[in-house]
Amino acid sequence: MEAENHTPRQSLDAAAVRRAVIRPGGLWQEFEVTALTGSTNADLLARAAGGAAAGGAVEGGAAAGGAVEGTVLAAEEQQAGRGRLGRAWVSPPRAALTFSLLLRPGGIPPARRGWLPLLAGVAVAAAVRAVTAVDAQLKWPNDILAGPAKLGGILAEAAGDAVVVGIGLNVSTEAAELPPPGPGALPATSLLLSSPAAVPPTREALLSEILAGVERWYQAWRQDGGDPERSGLRATYLGLCGTIGRAVRVELPAGQGFSGLAVGVDPDGRLLVRASSPSGSSSSGSVRAVAAGDVVHLR
Repeated sequence: MEAENHTPRQSLDAAAVRRAVIRPGGLWQEFEVTALTGSTNADLLARAAGGAAAGGAVEGGAAAGGAVEGTVLAAEEQQAGRGRLGRAWVSPPRAALTFSLLLRPGGIPPARRGWLPLLAGVAVAAAVRAVTAVDAQLKWPNDILAGPAKLGGILAEAAGDAVVVGIGLNVSTEAAELPPPGPGALPATSLLLSSPAAVPPTREALLSEILAGVERWYQAWRQDGGDPERSGLRATYLGLCGTIGRAVRVELPAGQGFSGLAVGVDPDGRLLVRASSPSGSSSSGSVRAVAAGDVVHLR
């Protein structure tokens, strides 16, 4: 439900976004908006595998099935949006950007494809900084932060040779509309609540800037064979990542956990953590590479 005192939220202007991002020789080939779906990631995964999308009526969409690289699907509302570790993504209609990108990084070593959600995070954080006054940062591996709170998240999923990258970003969500944080989760916020001007940008401007950033980084990264060093992606990510240099607690998928100091990201996008010794010091512990896990920033 939208807050009673909120200016009516406008539907996303798909034609304006297409004009801004689709061009001959560019990455983006199709941009579609659906009013309501379960999950844009699930829809594009089905198309990538040759199945039909499960969403509702689509404005300006191509035929379902066999979607090409560069297809972007946005939804005004998702009923089954999801993040990592099975967490739900909830947002009022037209209050956020919720969209998915279909990429086919053929020729890139599978291990290096772990950079795709990090690449998307760089594009989102840079776009937020460029379009708003919010000093967005990244939390490894997939959160967009404004201060200690979460603005958005990223979820990458594979289907054969395709990778679908889903992005959710709270734009005009008000405090009463934000869900309470679940166990171990960060509190949520929005650009409306985080901007000193308290005026969120148009979603069209923000989405166009994000897509332009993804295109620049993806093409550079792919041209360099997925090498994050040569493409400059790793250095840029480290500059935007608030996890680096922080004391963290890592909860691993198998249930084990450990604490330490986040010291970097390796060539495959894994977080490097210098584990704390039994005495609590992280100055001389071994460095562990974390490919998957829940990372908690410690005070």
